[in-house]
Amino acid sequence: METRHLRYFLAVVDHGSVSRASEWLGIAQPALSQALGRMEKDLGVRLFDRSRRGAAPTPAALAILEDVRISVARIDAAAHRAREIGRGSAGQLTIGLVSSALFDTLPRALREMRRQAPGVRVILREMSNAEQAEALQTGEIDLGLMHTPVAVGGRMRERLLLRDRLVAAVPDEFDVADDAMVSMAQIAQAGLVMYPQAQLPAFYAGILDAMRKGGHDAQVAQEANRTLTVLSCVAGGCGVALLPSWIRTMNFRGVRFCDVRDGQRLPSFDLSAIWPARSVPTLADLFANLDLGAR
Repeated sequence: METRHLRYFLAVVDHGSVSRASEWLGIAQPALSQALGRMEKDLGVRLFDRSRRGAAPTPAALAILEDVRISVARIDAAAHRAREIGRGSAGQLTIGLVSSALFDTLPRALREMRRQAPGVRVILREMSNAEQAEALQTGEIDLGLMHTPVAVGGRMRERLLLRDRLVAAVPDEFDVADDAMVSMAQIAQAGLVMYPQAQLPAFYAGILDAMRKGGHDAQVAQEANRTLTVLSCVAGGCGVALLPSWIRTMNFRGVRFCDVRDGQRLPSFDLSAIWPARSVPTLADLFANLDLGAR
């Protein structure tokens, strides 16, 4: 199948009829119908049920729809990279990143990248884990700086960049001991402010499991999908959050940060680079393997 046939297929699905798709594509309706016919012949299945109301995708078409979208997106991304290099530039690297990467890993990586490849244009997009996983599969980003473990479809490479321990973010009025520590029992009693389970399922489960193994029945009092929102909830008295120790670099009004006295069972907070595995080295390989000193 030719790439243009895949684009024609997507246009008919999205517009609901051959006539509207041909108008949007700027090609004659008979030519579009013939191209779809060739695609159906190549696949050996009917892709659309046509009627006066339009063209409805068959179950076979729906089964391949997402794969076709991803394939076309990756082809477009590859073509864009080729054009960038063809224009004489050193290339472009689009990086997705979680907020944790902003405070230590990203500044060091950008300095080293500028030293090794000063002509590369780096585009940064702050995104959640789930958003990055989807963007990696579609080719929207070239590399993700993500919390791991995480599931990403396709052949990917992964490198651990940072392994951080957890500290407690508590409201200013929280009862903190003289040693500036809090206990797991205190955290359980106050309730947890957590990232949503769907956003970081392994991290979410790890914290609750550590609480249970310590004999504490902890409840999630509030969920928030961004770190600053988590801190706002803590300052508002919604509960206590367990966050990576880099959070101490922030001065957030109404919140103080404490070590957890009996928090040995708590999971670490890992940050990794994840990028597609290619047969030849890419800018993503260069960035992911910069000498940042994984910790």
